[in-house]
Amino acid sequence: MDKLSAVLAGMPVLARTLLAFENSAVIDEIVLVTSAEHLQSYSKICVDYGISKCKKAVIGGDERMKSSLIGACETDSRAKIICIHDGARPLVTEDIISAAVNGAIRFTAAAPAVPVNDTIKRAEDKFVAETPDRSALFAVQTPQCFDADLIKAALTKAVSDGTPCTDDCSAAEAMGVRVRLTQGSRENIKLTTPLDFLTADAILKLREAKEI
Repeated sequence: MDKLSAVLAGMPVLARTLLAFENSAVIDEIVLVTSAEHLQSYSKICVDYGISKCKKAVIGGDERMKSSLIGACETDSRAKIICIHDGARPLVTEDIISAAVNGAIRFTAAAPAVPVNDTIKRAEDKFVAETPDRSALFAVQTPQCFDADLIKAALTKAVSDGTPCTDDCSAAEAMGVRVRLTQGSRENIKLTTPLDFLTADAILKLREAKEI
């Protein structure tokens, strides 16, 4: 089973992710981008969990930038800000979403981030080549938010030029855009390994305990 359909604390991962945006006061519309293989099952999750803001579920491309571009172009033509989020980050909060959206409104491009805790080494042939200043390093998360026209243009250029981009901010950066870093959270983890699922489950239990 794919990780977005996997159950996390009694609910599919994707459902938790979508509900975070469904319940956000700064989000008007959700466009779900997925593969043809998962289109039907993911659409059913939207129905089962009442994701009313999900207006479209579309098939993405064969790489990240193409999928982002397809999703961006499927948003309402009146949209001023477009947020691109990784479905495997189900613990995103309203505060994180709002901060990134407001950052994009002020600076045209913004993304949540947290300072790097570990010392980072740049290696060449498995030998340390450089130790960057940790105080200037941040781990960038999602949602990454942008002026709508800007990100459509940036993604179009990145796809056309074959620019190697590890995230959507990279496409904007390639056009000379400065991306504002907003407040992220160490709880806003990306689910990749079994350990990540255990960590996410523990975070959810702590959140529930605080609500009691």
